[in-house]
Amino acid sequence: MKYEEFIAKKSFQRKPQGIDDIPELHPDLFPHQADVIRWALRLGKSAAFLGTGLGKTLIELEWARVVFAHTLQPVLILAPLAVAKQTVREAHKFGLEAHYCAGPEDVIQGVNVTNYERLDKFDPSVFSGVVLDESSILKSFDGATRTALIEAFCKTDYRLAATATPAPNDYTELGNHAEFLGVMGRMEMLSMFFMHDGGSTKDWRLKGHAKKDFWAWVCSWAVFIRKPSDVGYDDSQFELPALHMHEHLIDVDTPTPGMLFALPAQTLQERIGARRATVGDRVAETAAIVNAEPGEQWVVWTNLNAEAEQLTKLIHGAVNLTGSDSVEDKESKLLAFLDGSTRVLVSKSTIMGYGINLQCCARTAFVGMNDSWEQFYQALRRFYRFGQTREVHAHIIAASTEGAVLDNIKRKDADAEIMADEMTANVRELVTAELKSTSRTTSAYKQDSSEGEGWKIVLGDCVDAAREIPDNSIHYSIYSPPFESLYTYSNSPRDMGNSATSVQFWEHYKFLIAEQFRALMPGRLVSIHCMNLPTSKVRNGYIGLRDFRGEIIRAFEAAGFIYHSEVCIWKDPVTAMQRTKALGLLHKTIRKDSSMSRQGIADYLVTMRKPGLNTEYIAHTPEEFPVQLWQNYASPVWMDINPSDTLQYRSAREHDDERHICPLQLDVIRRGIHLWSNPGDVVWSPFAGIGSEGFVALQMQRKFLGSELKESYWRQARKNLVAAYSENAPLFAAQPEDEEMEEVEA
Repeated sequence: MKYEEFIAKKSFQRKPQGIDDIPELHPDLFPHQADVIRWALRLGKSAAFLGTGLGKTLIELEWARVVFAHTLQPVLILAPLAVAKQTVREAHKFGLEAHYCAGPEDVIQGVNVTNYERLDKFDPSVFSGVVLDESSILKSFDGATRTALIEAFCKTDYRLAATATPAPNDYTELGNHAEFLGVMGRMEMLSMFFMHDGGSTKDWRLKGHAKKDFWAWVCSWAVFIRKPSDVGYDDSQFELPALHMHEHLIDVDTPTPGMLFALPAQTLQERIGARRATVGDRVAETAAIVNAEPGEQWVVWTNLNAEAEQLTKLIHGAVNLTGSDSVEDKESKLLAFLDGSTRVLVSKSTIMGYGINLQCCARTAFVGMNDSWEQFYQALRRFYRFGQTREVHAHIIAASTEGAVLDNIKRKDADAEIMADEMTANVRELVTAELKSTSRTTSAYKQDSSEGEGWKIVLGDCVDAAREIPDNSIHYSIYSPPFESLYTYSNSPRDMGNSATSVQFWEHYKFLIAEQFRALMPGRLVSIHCMNLPTSKVRNGYIGLRDFRGEIIRAFEAAGFIYHSEVCIWKDPVTAMQRTKALGLLHKTIRKDSSMSRQGIADYLVTMRKPGLNTEYIAHTPEEFPVQLWQNYASPVWMDINPSDTLQYRSAREHDDERHICPLQLDVIRRGIHLWSNPGDVVWSPFAGIGSEGFVALQMQRKFLGSELKESYWRQARKNLVAAYSENAPLFAAQPEDEEMEEVEA
């Protein structure tokens, strides 16, 4: 197959893989709801992040109905506790068919609904489509439920994830949604759009230059709507009544242990202690408030079991829904409250604060607070949501010694509102456009070149660039290839990292290897920086490692190269563990089952030689290459490579400057060039990135030829090569003309 034929075959637009011929939808749908359903059906796999009360349940039901009608196979809706049965009720209210399933024997040919707790009872392969109601359950990146959901439905054709509150700045949660939908892995997302700012896995920040691209990517598979006007529709039927927040502060006179006065708690333990010490006072105040309105339904939120037990005794008609209740008992208590037969429900937000609609109630009380803004927000939004017809009154009862918990919640609420506004502003036009069109374009293929004295870098496909190199003209080549799809640099079909399968990656890479064999001088070398690749259950079906290093060696040997040498480059396993949380590196794995523990993954510099006689000897003097230095280079393991010694730390200091995802350490390049090339030799990097190999080559009096597909990297590489040239200007015949320098730095 010719290269052009391969690229044409690989080329694609991420066309919707869903349903094109969408039937007439339910007549009761609001315009924004119908838009979301049509978009989600055409896309096939998508996420709907909709404000509370915007009709998420009806959207899920109608989406599931159409998927079943199209596939004639069952569809499953997964929902939080008791929300499943409420979803069935909602379906019947709109004349739709939905069937609650306690187990696989209940599954029907149609729309089936169950709760997350029962997932392990079902065979996912039975269902053609799945809906995750309150899909923020995917929030925890290493949670068992998240992993189970991703693995269970990785082959399901139609997937819809829906939630009201994805944290606007929680990029991990967005990554988990993308992974569940099969769009991109969480770590791939972080690698493409983010910079890692520290040892914690949470310390990722969006690259300044990548903000627009990131939100455009998110909006290719997700919609964010807080109110209908976000996508051009009228808000009048979705305006909320007033929300009244009542704060009740219980004064505490008992001195803090070891102090003369009662002091506000500072630490988490002090706060817990303050809550325990004031249970009686806070419970009495709450009971008085609730009993004063006997005609109102109430939900009372607690943190401690002692609070719930005492409140149930003091409040007339109160029922305590506890974590130890069976699933059936929890559902029964919730449904009794929804029916109005229970007046007051006492529970914790962690048990029933998510998903369920409680617009039947307009009174709630929080008996003490914790620092979780999300729990408070979710619990409050059970009542204060579109569809609520009455003014909502929320009472917060806290002790004066509980510290600044309430102030923290208020601050977080204000911060969340600001972030949500910013996010909506970023994506409003994108969301509106996506609801009308579901095509996903690939990056335009651009070609250009820039050169100075002693260097040239081509913008474009590395294989196309390699074809222009004369036979037997390259003295040495060193580079880091894409590690298959571990890091995806662009959505271009010419990007090797953008490969659907391992087979496709190697088919692509072999075109370049053949050109390298042709262009390299006989007897000369090419060094490939690589690592073995971790596997995952989601991507590979098992947790382990792949011998990527060995695959490179075998591919080069198949092209005619000789396996010349390799060196193992030590990497700190602690840093790797902090960044990836890989199961095999976690200390808790040793304690649980060390059969799953493994060593860290090293880097390798694999060097291959083209057969034939080298006619230009690479000779080193004893002064240039003393014995001690040679012994260091000759070691099969390099323990002294500084992982931070990369070009991006020198050239990309500004927040918005382009930074390479995994740049090759400069000392590795320096050693390869020093050992295997002469001054004046041509050093070639087909994957030049931001120009690391060229920067070192020019510093070491070599010439450089490179190519780079990604335009932002190519532009940064030009700047870096100009900088390297400026440092070594006396080595070359002449400085570039002023106009040329201006063009290069443009």
